Amino acid sequence: MEEFAAHVYEADSIFYEGPLESLILPSEDGMVGILAHHSNLIMAIVPGIMRYKPPGQDYLEAAVSGGFLRISDNDVLVLVEAAEHPDEIDEERVRQHEIRAREALLHKQSIHEYNLAEARLRRAISRMNLASRRR
Repeated sequence: MEEFAAHVYEADSIFYEGPLESLILPSEDGMVGILAHHSNLIMAIVPGIMRYKPPGQDYLEAAVSGGFLRISDNDVLVLVEAAEHPDEIDEERVRQHEIRAREALLHKQSIHEYNLAEARLRRAISRMNLASRRR
């Protein structure tokens, strides 16, 4: 399978840099798959599970927060606030984040605060889903 250059950056570190055969990311419209020679694109990423396939390996998965994707001339750049492998997820901490996010959604608040709480909830749920897969 053909490869493309990929750069996945978190807010404070590099999560992955190197060639990939395939990349699947969560978007508002569902999951978006990327292969070599994909058309140029800029897209928002929503909290969810990213799947990526380095050459000669099986798919790997990571929980990602919101961010952006840019594809330009077979070079893929992913910028997210955070990305975590399944073994890096502290399930108890995630449960607490989920509870706080659900409580925040129940309070009267501005639309902006509601959207932030909803994004935190989606991220917590995707992290729990990914962590439960490793068991």
